[in-house]
Amino acid sequence: MHITAIALLLSILGLMLSFFFVGIIPSIPLLILNIAVFMKKKSINNVRMLSISVVGVLLPIIMYLNCYGFSLPYEKEEKLPMISQILYDNYTGLGLDLSFIVQGGGLNKEELVLGKDENGEVIYFVSDGVDVREDGVKLAEDINGEGSDEADENGQKEYTGLDAAYTGIKQELDENSIFESIDSNRDASKSDKELAKKAASDDDMPSYGGLPIGTLILGQYFREDDHNCNPVLVLKNSTGKTCRFECVFTARDEEGNELATSNKTVEAVKDGMLFVFEGRFDKDELGGKMPSMYEFLISKRDPYEKDMYDDVAVFGEIVGNSAFVTAQNTSDKRVKVDAYVLFFDGSELVDCIWMIPRNTGEVCIDPGSSAAIKGDAYYKFDRIETYYTAYEAVGE
Repeated sequence: MHITAIALLLSILGLMLSFFFVGIIPSIPLLILNIAVFMKKKSINNVRMLSISVVGVLLPIIMYLNCYGFSLPYEKEEKLPMISQILYDNYTGLGLDLSFIVQGGGLNKEELVLGKDENGEVIYFVSDGVDVREDGVKLAEDINGEGSDEADENGQKEYTGLDAAYTGIKQELDENSIFESIDSNRDASKSDKELAKKAASDDDMPSYGGLPIGTLILGQYFREDDHNCNPVLVLKNSTGKTCRFECVFTARDEEGNELATSNKTVEAVKDGMLFVFEGRFDKDELGGKMPSMYEFLISKRDPYEKDMYDDVAVFGEIVGNSAFVTAQNTSDKRVKVDAYVLFFDGSELVDCIWMIPRNTGEVCIDPGSSAAIKGDAYYKFDRIETYYTAYEAVGE
């Protein structure tokens, strides 16, 4: 009886520690002990103890798989130790705020913090050619200052503090560090680390900017034609919730002077989904010359509209020299679909088109119906990548 009571108490303690992952260490020997006790005497109390120790072993295993899958531990964007990373991924996914863990040793170190947006969300600094990691996130080491917390009447932010914020930016760029791309946004079996791969671009255009915590860069391109030059970002929402994202692109000359800005918004992005920001700069606005660099500053907030991603099926396909995007609304509400189609010739991005399939005059899709839209690239292409968001069309 005395041994049974001790085993029960230790099993409960091991289970409690398992919520912090380290409980797997005492839970394994306790599981062996409880099996031996159960084999000696089959009773309901011994079954309870055995069940507790089984859960104490399984819970840390599930937490590990949820963080790293079936691979060995690898460095993620937060740059946390293994146990801290496991706790961060699991409990952040449950909606808990564990930013203090990141502040203790990850991305949110003081030298990487760009500032905070009007909602108090931390924005950290990323730069092309500086500390490029395999998971697609790029970090710089020298950054100070904060952006403006003001917003205009349309909700668009003005970042008046950027000149001071980028005083310490490194200008030496690795010549081999160009931009990154993803092969496919549809292969759910691929991890973020596998998706982020090197790809060519139209130019070795240096870039740097700020991202909210939990936002990952998976693809980064720069393309130009006779009239425009456009930076393109492919990102993933890993914040743990649905967000509205806003981005300010700024083209700068070799001395860092502002040439032009481009504001973009993506209304509702479900957690875990990919989305695209494209900055558009007319060469006439740039004085007929290419910028020497561009910056981007992304912020997030709660969306104004209801996310409808799971209620819409979107397909992109190549027909002849065109791309067709077809969207099917399976809900009982009107839905707006914002789709971006990226056109590639091999690994080279040759065009990017924003496409909105619709079957009503209000630029949305009626309940239970489908809509299609055609887009033509200006250049030869052999494959496309399609990214989309969908949300309820209210007040249209």
